Amino acid sequence: MSTETQKETLGFQTEVKQLLHLMVHSLYSNKEIFLRELISNASDAAEKLRFEALEKGDLYEGDSELKIRVSFDKEAKTVTIEDNGIGMSREEVIEHLGTIAKSGTASFLSNLTGDQSKDSQLIGQFGVGFYSAFIVADQVDVFTRRAGAGISDAVHWSSRGEGEFTIASTEKAGRGTRIVLHLKAGEEEFADGWRLRSLVRKYSDHIAFPVLMEKEAAPVADDAEEKSETESKAPEFEAVNSATALWTRSKGDLKDEEYQEFYKHISHDYSEPLTWAHNKVEGSLEYTSLLYVPGHAPFDLWNREAPRGLKLYVQRVFIMDQADQFLPLYLRFIKGVVDSNNLSLNVSREILQRDPSVDKLRSALTKRVLDMLSKLAKSDAEKYAGFWKEFGQVLKEGPAEDYANRDKILKLLRFASTHTGTADQSVGLEDYVARMKEGQEKIFYVVADNYNTAKSSPHLEIFRKKGIEVLLLTDRIDEWMMSQLFDFEGKSFQDVTKGELNLGEVESEEEKKQQEESAKQLEGLLERLKPVLEARVSDVRVTHRLTDSPACLVLGDYDMGLQMRKIMEAAGQKVPDSKPIFEINPEHPLINKLDQEPDEARFADLALILLDQADLAAGGQLDDPAAYTARLNKLLLELSA
Repeated sequence: MSTETQKETLGFQTEVKQLLHLMVHSLYSNKEIFLRELISNASDAAEKLRFEALEKGDLYEGDSELKIRVSFDKEAKTVTIEDNGIGMSREEVIEHLGTIAKSGTASFLSNLTGDQSKDSQLIGQFGVGFYSAFIVADQVDVFTRRAGAGISDAVHWSSRGEGEFTIASTEKAGRGTRIVLHLKAGEEEFADGWRLRSLVRKYSDHIAFPVLMEKEAAPVADDAEEKSETESKAPEFEAVNSATALWTRSKGDLKDEEYQEFYKHISHDYSEPLTWAHNKVEGSLEYTSLLYVPGHAPFDLWNREAPRGLKLYVQRVFIMDQADQFLPLYLRFIKGVVDSNNLSLNVSREILQRDPSVDKLRSALTKRVLDMLSKLAKSDAEKYAGFWKEFGQVLKEGPAEDYANRDKILKLLRFASTHTGTADQSVGLEDYVARMKEGQEKIFYVVADNYNTAKSSPHLEIFRKKGIEVLLLTDRIDEWMMSQLFDFEGKSFQDVTKGELNLGEVESEEEKKQQEESAKQLEGLLERLKPVLEARVSDVRVTHRLTDSPACLVLGDYDMGLQMRKIMEAAGQKVPDSKPIFEINPEHPLINKLDQEPDEARFADLALILLDQADLAAGGQLDDPAAYTARLNKLLLELSA
């Protein structure tokens, strides 16, 4: 028996303490998830060893048969999961088991809902699966030795999940990690061969390494001599799982449940994937891909620096856990595996980036994902709506980042629209174009901070009157995205708040003539308004885009929109100076009253009130709210006198 040295007691990171409390006291509904997570971790350790051993063959230490072993002891009430993978050093044990430095546990805890089943599904998404062992165990012991280290460099980590752990140096003959779970009272069901076998087959059948368990003992022989021989034999182990890389099997041989369980294994997500695509390609570029669209967005979706990518294999040899070269950034939510025969086995991250096959694979896999999403959008609108709610804003990064696939991405975009009358982003550009009025040459849209501001914009009044559909864009990314778009199926995009409004053939010649006459009649009013408002607007003109409002603010064709200005200002960036155009409605009673106002001071107050109201209606913020209030109060007093 080895003697333990350098023993010390350390405290868990604060978030880990909270997490352990959650594991111990809350997640009783999904007890069995602990085995899936620990076997997945063991599989990852074996894959990492196989990869490192490509350059350092002596890491195998004469044992190149990688495997995972699950055993139990009914009397001691323990379950043991052991692997001969890469193992951990003392520093790695403290980093990985004492803290959760890279898993975002604070975000994990903030996402908890109080619903046990939903909360348990968050475990893997935040990289904290090891701690699920405490759901069924009141003590966990980890014995580990890193491949290549000396026998006496092994480490024993132990904790009862109560805020601290002990760590000591020990001896371990074989490399890898052995985890011993001391089951809580009432959890003895897991110290049972049949129960453990069924869980391995249910959750880990696809693991590419054999998961071994001791063969069930044969009935005890009556003859004493035979009984003695049976007792003296060493235990025999057998593989409980199929140990076949799932992506290498034929699609016809696989069930949906197998695909779903494999997704949970590679993504550490406990919810079902939305859809997946499994393809084998032969020819000049040979590869197999299995790509998944998750059902829910991860907590770090908006962190563009967060680890992402596909699991990369070369001829079934694990190379990289998160190869981000194979999909563009706007598809960073995709999970899956790519196994290629065209990449060299001694590939490193730098060499991989320069390999010409990578560009071909990236192009092929990107198209595969877009086709998968297109198929989902056409076959199941409800599922696609769920996808869009989770990942739509990320997909909107695509048109600017991936010019080659711009048309495909545009067909996948969804927007709120005046046609539906709801805030749901459900209208595609193809639907919009199909409903366009005869003679309409542009796709009209308005950008605002929120749906209510967008739908109530004065700029939409003429469009409602004409029955012309307008897209309502309210996501923070929308204005930037639209600045990158020029047309769709030959129809150009037009922001209804920018430039002169031209409805093309939708307007009759009679309407155009009437507009010109109205503008002529108000030439005098325009000349009076310009000096009053010149400090805040670049021009004053008559508009025909309004039917109910007296006035509105319009930006120049190339001016930065209000939404983008707010984003840049919040980021501390300098915003270019620009003044809007003040447009007045010649048919509105307030404009007629303004035109007839003889008192120049009162005229100026009325004009400034109309300007401020137009600014507010556009979603802006007044530079001097007090002055606006004073003018309005003065006017109200005069009217009530």
